[in-house]
Amino acid sequence: MTARIERVVTEGVVDVDGVEHKVENNTWIVGDDEEVIVIDPARDAEAILEKVGEREVLAVVCTHGLPDHVGAAIEVAARDEAVVALHPKDRPLWRLTWSETWPDIEMEDEGLFGVADIQLEVLSTPGVSQGGVSLYSEALDAVFTGKTLQADGPGRIGGEYPALADQLTAIGGRLFTLPHRTRVLPAHGEESTIGDLEPQFDAWLSGSLTRGTVEEKEGPLTDGTRAAGIRINLNDE
Repeated sequence: MTARIERVVTEGVVDVDGVEHKVENNTWIVGDDEEVIVIDPARDAEAILEKVGEREVLAVVCTHGLPDHVGAAIEVAARDEAVVALHPKDRPLWRLTWSETWPDIEMEDEGLFGVADIQLEVLSTPGVSQGGVSLYSEALDAVFTGKTLQADGPGRIGGEYPALADQLTAIGGRLFTLPHRTRVLPAHGEESTIGDLEPQFDAWLSGSLTRGTVEEKEGPLTDGTRAAGIRINLNDE
């Protein structure tokens, strides 16, 4: 059976200075009719497991450890006693949500996860967090980019870029070397392709991302961490 990609969008309402904002997160499910891997399980385990159905969850893979993206990780994994994977540099972030447990697998660059008839390759893409990764499937022409790269450009945290130079290095060296047809499947917002985004890279390098004030669009926020008021020290070990 051929592997396929499915998306679950989960929502949460957060209060910022007395104003409520709706935040949407993408959870991605990769697999066939028998088994799946769940990527970035956010908030609503019931909705995610409903989409999974009777299929076996082999692994829960977190592209980063930010709280609004790992909130359903333990419950989703527990149903089928699946393993949870996270890069070790994001363990301090994991502890903001899960203070009494650790992930089962410490991901490394170029590691592989297998599901159905395809493999997901781990690409180290730090920037938004020290342990940020992306997951590339050549067979599916898709890369799951977490918060590293979104349809509107490099992802942010708290409305800012914690380590923009590292993030752009990862985007240029690891993501924009992929085929242009590759689908970019982020943790927030709609999908794009490498071919759509790569032409903007020179402008990002020239400082377009940090010039002027970033205007927020109406509708669900694409930076849920900002809305949740999360502040982290990326130098924590």
